[in-house]
Amino acid sequence: MARQGSGAMLASGGLGFPPQNLARVVVWEWLNEHGRWRPYSAAVCHHIENVLKEDARGSVVLGQVDVQLAPYVIDLQSMHQFRQDTGTMRPVRRNFYDPSSAPGKGIVWEWENDNNSWTPYDMDICITIQNAYEKQHPWLDLSSLGFCYLIYFSSMSQMNRQTQRKRRLRRRMDLAYPLTMGSIPKSQSWPVGASTGTPCSCPQCLLVNSTRAASNAILASQRRKLYPGAVRQSSTFAGGTLWPAGTGTPAVVAGGAAKGEGLRVAGAGFAPGQGVPSAALPGLNNLNRPGTQRGAGLGARATVPPGVPALPVKNLNGSGPVHPALAGMTGILMCAAGLPVCLTRAPKPILHPPPVSKSDIKPVPGVNGICRKTKKKQLKKSKTPEDVVRRYIQKVKNPPDEDCTICMERLVTSSGYEGVLSPRGIKPELVGKLGKCGHMYHLLCLLAMYNNGNKDGSLQCPTCKAIYGEKTGTQPPGKMEFHLIPHSLPGYTDSKTIRIVYDIPTGIQGPEHPNPGKKFTARGFPRHCYLPDNEKGRKVLKLLIVAWDRRLIFTIGTSNTTGESDTVVWNEIHHKTEFGSNLTGHGYPDPNYLDNVLAELLAQGVSEATLKD
Repeated sequence: MARQGSGAMLASGGLGFPPQNLARVVVWEWLNEHGRWRPYSAAVCHHIENVLKEDARGSVVLGQVDVQLAPYVIDLQSMHQFRQDTGTMRPVRRNFYDPSSAPGKGIVWEWENDNNSWTPYDMDICITIQNAYEKQHPWLDLSSLGFCYLIYFSSMSQMNRQTQRKRRLRRRMDLAYPLTMGSIPKSQSWPVGASTGTPCSCPQCLLVNSTRAASNAILASQRRKLYPGAVRQSSTFAGGTLWPAGTGTPAVVAGGAAKGEGLRVAGAGFAPGQGVPSAALPGLNNLNRPGTQRGAGLGARATVPPGVPALPVKNLNGSGPVHPALAGMTGILMCAAGLPVCLTRAPKPILHPPPVSKSDIKPVPGVNGICRKTKKKQLKKSKTPEDVVRRYIQKVKNPPDEDCTICMERLVTSSGYEGVLSPRGIKPELVGKLGKCGHMYHLLCLLAMYNNGNKDGSLQCPTCKAIYGEKTGTQPPGKMEFHLIPHSLPGYTDSKTIRIVYDIPTGIQGPEHPNPGKKFTARGFPRHCYLPDNEKGRKVLKLLIVAWDRRLIFTIGTSNTTGESDTVVWNEIHHKTEFGSNLTGHGYPDPNYLDNVLAELLAQGVSEATLKD
């Protein structure tokens, strides 16, 4: 802790390697298009670490822990993140920080973006902000870290020094990042030598290291063009490895920052001789790549240290999936070493069927019509909330001495909503039993729950989710089309395909939505979904039409994919949006999908019994 009036020492986050017997927090990060390392969430990092322990050369499916990352897979051997729907590849790294820093405590600092959602800061910036916050500095200047922002803790805001624009920021608690002890697990994305640190001299290792050096030169040239004023870092290529001149852990020094004063963070850099020699560290590889450093020279952003070659696989319909110069150089070197050359493309999801003429589009057998529009059902004026609650309950004269699971007060005492609600004819001590499931609650608690919902004349038991009446949702107005196309889905080669097209335009939120009167967005419409044209597929379609009419397919909320709020999102009834493959998990073959979606529809009160009514 710095004394009052003395300089404050802020650790930059433990960039480099953890000593053999010292605990370090592990943060996995990916390199974005601006050359900045962006951290994965703590939950994702725990997932990656668990997979790493099982198979250091395997792959990590990020969608298994975070649905927002469903298209992404990390290949631990090449240390790249691959997006399955676009083919984009980005380098990833495994970085280390002090356990007492923000990631070790589960503290996340975020700023509010233009979509009114929250974006986390880079991890080194997050740690710097947290250090200043803990030392009770009223403000923090980030310009020397390459960002022209001032942080004001009193107003919890970030100001751009050039434009004077202010944004909100927040500090929230999350899961702490995983800890690691001792030596680093070996996961070689490039061939390396034995534990002595001596590089392997076999032809393949020499070939790969040569290719790596060439690709680093390509990347360095590209970055110099992109950031002509950036501070250049010296690199060496010795013994088949390429690292920055120093690999020590730098410190960010703030001079003359007394308690109560603002904090200016000086640029961090490696000093010659501070690094740990490569030979002293067993198993150097891409999992322990040194972190990015930002120089302080004129506030310029420093270039990212050379690392794993970037493979910009973006346009899969183009001439090739990798950078042409890198592909050519790799091919020449591999041929010279007598190794086979095979530059493959990333798999591409098949989202849509082949083109279909209008004459080939047919109505679905057994289903009336080809189009439905949203109908908003209003509660009849004669049905007051009190009438709805009384309709589905039976009064209990002698309730058991157990908790009401809504207010958590005992059923033999008054409702916890006593004094909050004052309805006519419902006393706070009255207890009722729901007719189907038999669960008991205070009548006043059921009334409060109903008033806090959609007020559509239905009740849903908070314990077993049994639905009383006809449940409706808050889906905004739109159109649902459905028809038959002459193509087959994977796994259903003997059947044609039912195509559903949902189309919802942007609009203004109504009183049933999160922010009445505010505009909502509708991204990705029209959305195409697919079912097999068999008996069960047609049954699902009929139930989806009922769910559409009840406004249950979509709702307005926050997108799990983009983080955007006040936008149209799916509402717990899964659809298949990938026609000819299943790379994203939203396609075929999936033998359990039809049964799963029937169960999801039943949970929303849409069952086969509704088709008979």
